[in-house]
Amino acid sequence: MSVFRVVDDRPGSHAAVSLARPGPLRVYAHVWAGADTADLTGLRVLLVADLLFRAAELQGLQVLVTRAFAGKPAREAVLERAAAALGVHPPAAASAAGWPGGPAAVHVADDHAVGEDDLGGILLQTAAARLAQDARAADALTGLPSGHDPLAVRLALMSVPRNQPTELTADDLAGSAHTLAEWRYRVARWAESPSGAMPKSAAATVQTAVSNLDLVAVLAWLSRLAADETVPPGPRFETFVYADRILGLDLPRDIGR
Repeated sequence: MSVFRVVDDRPGSHAAVSLARPGPLRVYAHVWAGADTADLTGLRVLLVADLLFRAAELQGLQVLVTRAFAGKPAREAVLERAAAALGVHPPAAASAAGWPGGPAAVHVADDHAVGEDDLGGILLQTAAARLAQDARAADALTGLPSGHDPLAVRLALMSVPRNQPTELTADDLAGSAHTLAEWRYRVARWAESPSGAMPKSAAATVQTAVSNLDLVAVLAWLSRLAADETVPPGPRFETFVYADRILGLDLPRDIGR
């Protein structure tokens, strides 16, 4: 039996909830596929569900994610392709209604997708996200900004608290692309040095921040670690590779290049 802690976003219920039960952790992602091609809110829901999936699996849980789409069928297909481009794990199931395989323990939803009274279990709320006017030259298949690594979009979305509305500008995406390239370069260089154990506090720091999916804290901590020359390359390498199991940014990609 495994324990995984997340924080319920329902008003007045901010205490951490422990999940300790046999069987898989069932996660339900409620996605509104609106007609607005600049709207990234549905994609943000899928990303948050993926981060939860990765964090829970890292702690030994089996996770089953179900996606429920409402809205425009054509946009649903675009969102599915965009999620795949962002490295989001494919769902275990898709459903228009009900809880296939049993009730969900955790729901990920935005304001459009579902009313709070419709849910049992834990609610992870996501705020609206969209592309700013200067970032809307999009790929026709995915709706993602063209000319960028899709994982830079993933990083840009993770760089803002999930419950804070955001509008991603061209500068935001360029900044995320720069950070992604720098971290991949550093990881590749650190890999050439002797290995070293991850600092004792690293796993605890990452897991504590991820317990409420506070990826902003994880990213800020990694930025400080990347610049901390008092930590040898080996431990920094191990820490970034460990954190990337949740972040999903393909940080080891440039090793050996």
